[in-house]
Amino acid sequence: MQRTDPVLTCREREAINAGAWFASLSPTLRHDILRSARVIRYADGETVALRGEPATGWMACCRGALQVCAVAANGKAVTLDYVEPGQWLGAMDLLDGAPHLHEVCAHGDTTLLWVPRAAFLDILARHTELYAALLRQQAECTRRLVEQVEDLKTLGLRQRLARQLLELARKYGLPDGQGIRITLRLAQQELAQLLGASRQRINEQLKHMERQDTIRMDAGALVLCNVGALQRIGEMDD
Repeated sequence: MQRTDPVLTCREREAINAGAWFASLSPTLRHDILRSARVIRYADGETVALRGEPATGWMACCRGALQVCAVAANGKAVTLDYVEPGQWLGAMDLLDGAPHLHEVCAHGDTTLLWVPRAAFLDILARHTELYAALLRQQAECTRRLVEQVEDLKTLGLRQRLARQLLELARKYGLPDGQGIRITLRLAQQELAQLLGASRQRINEQLKHMERQDTIRMDAGALVLCNVGALQRIGEMDD
C-alpha cells in the first residue's frame, strides 16, 4: 500500500541529484522543486497513474522503477518502457491538461517524488528557465522515440534485443565479476513487449546468446558476459 514519508533516504536523494536533467537546473530551481515535493512509496505492482484519469502531479522516480504501459482494447496492459531513478515524467500532461495517456505502475518497491499540479504551475511561473528545461526534456524524449521507431522498422530482432540489453544495463546494471548484472527483474514476456516481439522468439534469441557465452540467465536475472559482442551484434547488418 502506498505511503507518504517526510524525507528521502540518502541513496534516493543521490539518485535524484545524479539525474542529468535535474542536475542541469539552477540550484534555486532545484531547491524549490524539492521543497514542493512529497515523498511517496509504492509496493511492487501498485498503480501510480491510470490511463484516462486527470493528471494531478509531476513525478520523479527515486528508487525502483516505473513501468509505463499502453492498455489495449481488451484491457491487456503492454509494457512500453521503464523509467529509472533520476528521471522525471508527467509535465506535458500538466501543461496541456490532457488525461494520462498511459498506465504507470511501480516495478519493485518504488519511491517517487510527487509535485502537486498547483505547486508545479507556481514553480513554472517563478522560474522561467523551467520552460526551456522542459522543452529540452521533451526534445530528448521525442528523439528517443524516433530512434526506437527507426530501429523497429530497420533492424532485425537479434540486433534490437542486443541494443535493448545494453540500454537496460546502462540504466540498471551493476558489476558482476567480469560482466554486468541487470538488476531490473523482467519476465521474458515483458522484455518481448519492449521489443514488439513474441515471448517465444525472445526466448530463442536469449538461449542462442547464452550458448555463445554472450549473456547468462542467473536466478531470473540477466547478466551480460560479453558487452563487446552485444555491441557488435547491435551494429551489424541484419
